[in-house]
Amino acid sequence: PLTLPLPLMLQVATMSYLFGPDIIRWPTHRETEWCGHCKKLAPDFETAATRLKGTVPLAKVDCTASPDTCGRFGVTGYPTLKIFRNGEDASSYDGPRSADGIVHFMKKQAGPNSVTLRREADLEAFVNHFDASVVGFFSGPDSGQLAEFLKAASVMREHFRFAHTIDMTLGLKHGVDTERVLLFRPPRLSSKFEESVLRFTETITTHTLRRFIRDNIFGMCPHLTNENRDKLKGQDLLTAYYDLDYLQNPKGTNYWRNRVMKVGSQFASQGLSFAVANRRDFVDELEEEFGLGASDGGDLPFVTIRTQQGFKYTMREEFTRDGKSLERFLEDYFAGRLKRYIKSEPIPEKNKGPVKVVVAESFEEIVNDPEKDVLIEFYAPWCGHCKSLEPKYKELAEQLYSDPNIVIAKMDATANDVPQAFDVQGFPTIYFAQAGKKDQPKRYEGAHEVKDFIKYLKRESSHVPVVSRVREDL
Repeated sequence: PLTLPLPLMLQVATMSYLFGPDIIRWPTHRETEWCGHCKKLAPDFETAATRLKGTVPLAKVDCTASPDTCGRFGVTGYPTLKIFRNGEDASSYDGPRSADGIVHFMKKQAGPNSVTLRREADLEAFVNHFDASVVGFFSGPDSGQLAEFLKAASVMREHFRFAHTIDMTLGLKHGVDTERVLLFRPPRLSSKFEESVLRFTETITTHTLRRFIRDNIFGMCPHLTNENRDKLKGQDLLTAYYDLDYLQNPKGTNYWRNRVMKVGSQFASQGLSFAVANRRDFVDELEEEFGLGASDGGDLPFVTIRTQQGFKYTMREEFTRDGKSLERFLEDYFAGRLKRYIKSEPIPEKNKGPVKVVVAESFEEIVNDPEKDVLIEFYAPWCGHCKSLEPKYKELAEQLYSDPNIVIAKMDATANDVPQAFDVQGFPTIYFAQAGKKDQPKRYEGAHEVKDFIKYLKRESSHVPVVSRVREDL
């Protein structure tokens, strides 16, 4: 990156730009030296900047050196990414944060809202793409529906690909005989189990077109990637992970996908969605979330289910080529016969200390004990703030040790699954689960001194806490 002098639109002490000719938008990456998330993003951001050079410039601002600039644009957390158009703050960047994802996302920002198609070859080239395509066919430049289509495209361009034509003959091979919008699913995902081209039949508005695309773009069994994972994982989702490779081995890739779709079509009406994914793209997640090693299963797919509530299941039977094992797995899932997979440390053999050690397998017994008020700290072994809190938290537990109604507990959130009701985004995170109200845990937001914890517990506990200065020895 080139270090530019101060007289720029964003006047900061240090700023780097990768400068290109046709500037339309760029994300500004605000980071600090101590921010772990910033350091994680940095190499992908730099790689994307290099690949986008000459197309879309990327910039970064150090908010510790330029607090006024960052404050002016409402930056309160790191890293914050923003898209600028013509020197103005246009929107927050909410796209993927991998190098490939940033490049793909920002290239879409650099082009028109909707690509104009003039020849049949233009249409074929546009829809022959890795992502789905939305194409409108209109009678002329003055068409009212074309104007609505372009308006919708300008709003949704960050998420979907749009093109249009005023030559109606381009749509004849797809049965278009009047003004129409078609959704073309990616050719690599073409399957006999579903339509590859879908017709939008309503009057075009941003709302109706958005709903149509959202409901149909992924189809029965999409390709789960790091870029679309957040959209797909907001539902009950079965995923088959294997050596998926649409570039080098499309036939072998679709061999397993077709088996997932064949079995999945039998359960399509029961609220479960399906996807396939490249095992190599999700190695860390499979190991961390499902306890599956990189070598487990050989060439056969891993199959997992994750629900909206965060419940997890794994298919332990080998994936058979006739799909019967997957069918049995789904029958057991819908019949409620499957045991949830829970990532958990072993339950401690001895747990008599003032601070009770909780693991995922003992969470229900200790934290959700309906008779006890429980204050629980979710920590990470490497967290410096957690280490600073430890002696104070232990002193708190010692002062309340003789109270039979209050439990002071802690759980390593990196080694155990955290229940859905406890939102843990950083460390330490502390929650209070009151007796009789276990479905309404409250996040503790106070100071981390012993007196502050005790004051909070006196206010929130179902019983008046019994506080003693010294814990009796066991």
